Amino acid sequence: MATTDRNPGIISQAPDYDAVVVGASLAGCSTAILLGRAGARVALVERQPDPAAYKRVCSHFIQASAVPTVERLGLMDEALAAGAVHAQMHAWTAWGWVDPPSEGGLRSLNLRREVLDPMAREKAASTPGVELMLGLSAERLLRDGDNVTGVAVRDRDGAETELRATLTVGADGRDSRIGELSGLPQKTRPHGRVAYGAYFEGATPATAPDAAIWMLDPQWAAAFPTDSDLTFYAAMVTKDRLPEFKADPEGALVSFLADLPETPPIRAGRLAGPVMGRIDMTNRERKPVGPGLALVGDAALAIDPLFGVGCGWAMESGEWLADSVAPALRGEEPLERGLKRYSRLRARRLRLHSFLIHDYATGRPLSRFERAMFAAAATDPKAAALFEQIGTRQAHPGRTMAQLVPRVAAVSARRALGRRERPGTLQQA
Repeated sequence: MATTDRNPGIISQAPDYDAVVVGASLAGCSTAILLGRAGARVALVERQPDPAAYKRVCSHFIQASAVPTVERLGLMDEALAAGAVHAQMHAWTAWGWVDPPSEGGLRSLNLRREVLDPMAREKAASTPGVELMLGLSAERLLRDGDNVTGVAVRDRDGAETELRATLTVGADGRDSRIGELSGLPQKTRPHGRVAYGAYFEGATPATAPDAAIWMLDPQWAAAFPTDSDLTFYAAMVTKDRLPEFKADPEGALVSFLADLPETPPIRAGRLAGPVMGRIDMTNRERKPVGPGLALVGDAALAIDPLFGVGCGWAMESGEWLADSVAPALRGEEPLERGLKRYSRLRARRLRLHSFLIHDYATGRPLSRFERAMFAAAATDPKAAALFEQIGTRQAHPGRTMAQLVPRVAAVSARRALGRRERPGTLQQA
């Protein structure tokens, strides 16, 4: 980027781009990589000046639904070489463990953001057509009437540059500056829990290398084995328990995990980094497109992290956008058509998942059906397989529920019948 001095003000006219992507984390890098491969000229703008910067408050879990995207981005081999752990998810419930089938289906991926974020950024920077621009913050959107035509960015010395592009992409996270500047409609929904977590080294959970969650109704906990022989332990508790975590984050986290049924070995481990906490996790959903503008990742949908969808949906939404608008950026169709395609695809993939997540994010107890579902999945392999398909976002909830509901009903009926028949059997004996 050309500069002439260090005084504030517009100092240069940036070259034209097909797309300017604001935010070089997982969503932004995924978008930039795939647009670059499709032949687009992409400016990838990142506020942090350090190419090794990474998101710190994150459990790093990548749902199985996003594993094909990781592979398509060309990150899988490098991730595995860095110690990424392929994992299934085991869920403790009051009715027993829900253990997914060991065969078939995709496995999720665990790799610390400290490793993954710089890896994705390096991959984007080395993609032909992508120009990585570090240390620049978005100041204002450029417009031609209602149409967004780019973004003005400012460096750390106050110098401003206008980056003009056919498409402007906001990939700058939950508190998206691009989302704020866009004026796109948004909805917020309250969140009834707080989150605390930390990496521990040493003893590993019994499920390792697989992950484990505890559905305590309504409290929740998790253990995610990951690279470098570390385990990320997380607690998401209702807000009435916030005072104990604020007073002693490490002590409260360790005590909470150590008191779980079938206790993971957190007391035998050693804290390997700071205890991270997030108190305000308000669910925020923005309209994902506008004239000349699109939002991906948390900029479009920042949702309850209990379900571990943040990393995966960040990369997947970048993929959906790139595939949807690539024809338009090649001049084969109007951009509006590509943006509508992205909006429809995103709604089809996420709407029902997000509805279910919003509902549980209030911190409410399990519903009657959820209790029946866990009870069935803990004893019936087919119910467990369907539960895993929904839980790891590999299947559409509506279609999978159409199979799961009758399965749960059948398992519940067999259990009830068994309870009625058992006394008669004993008497005959």
